[in-house]
Amino acid sequence: MKKPSHSSRIREEILREWRGSEEPSDLNAGIFRAQQFVAAILKSAGMEDGLNEDEVRATWKELAGDFIARHTEPLSVKGGHLILRVTQPALRFQLEQMKPMLLSRIRAQLGAGRIKTIKFSLG
Repeated sequence: MKKPSHSSRIREEILREWRGSEEPSDLNAGIFRAQQFVAAILKSAGMEDGLNEDEVRATWKELAGDFIARHTEPLSVKGGHLILRVTQPALRFQLEQMKPMLLSRIRAQLGAGRIKTIKFSLG
């Protein structure tokens, strides 16, 4: 290993005094990539199931049919609970009756463990 020159030693000493500490051995210490935290953030937000909103909307339009799809809209999926906005109370009642069939179709399309329940919201 090459011995540092006299001027570089003086420079290092001046910098050490000016900083008040030694040169850090690893400048990247304590720096983390975002991907290391994404899973924890998604879990705390209730979105760890990894469902894409567009995927749910497209699947809902496919499964529900034209009439029901025009009068309903998937609002969110949190913790495996699909929340659908329904425009009419009568349609909400009909969908409540159809819930087991709709749930089995959605599970078949998106995967068994991804959607646990369907909830309806008037709006």
